[in-house]
Amino acid sequence: MKRLIKSLATISALSSLVLCAGQAAAQTKNGTDASYIGAGVAAGVTNGGQIGQDAQFGGNLTGRLKLGPTPFSARTQVLFTDQTTAIIPQVSVDAPIAKGTNVFLAGGYSFVEANGKQTPLGDRDGVALTAGVESEVAKNFLIYSNATVGMKTYQNSGASAVSIQGGLGYRFR
Repeated sequence: MKRLIKSLATISALSSLVLCAGQAAAQTKNGTDASYIGAGVAAGVTNGGQIGQDAQFGGNLTGRLKLGPTPFSARTQVLFTDQTTAIIPQVSVDAPIAKGTNVFLAGGYSFVEANGKQTPLGDRDGVALTAGVESEVAKNFLIYSNATVGMKTYQNSGASAVSIQGGLGYRFR
């Protein structure tokens, strides 16, 4: 009998905790549904191991289009240097973590405009995976930051490239 009462008390306490957490989440609008365009910096943090495949610093243009009431978004990153550009269309899964703030995981493909020329994400086309965060900071303005991994995006090398981006976005929807 003592064991049964202890089990019921434990189940009751856990149920109360789950219900309270659910009510708190329902009372606060978490995340952002903003579709935006933005601009900022991009910094490569890896090299391909070959001469001329050093980490690059450049800029980024970013766009997010929220896909209805789903947790998905269409995204595009354009990473550029004075040599060439990498265009990276992606689809992301967005998760709200606080009021006006999302984290996201995205997957897509990096298309380098001039293969062999350096971008912050390597010097050739390849699969690109991104993890990031975006947060509304003022009416119609967001800040964003993400890290993108380009799988085997260096020529004559099996190395993967890593680039970190950040910037300011303007909400258009």
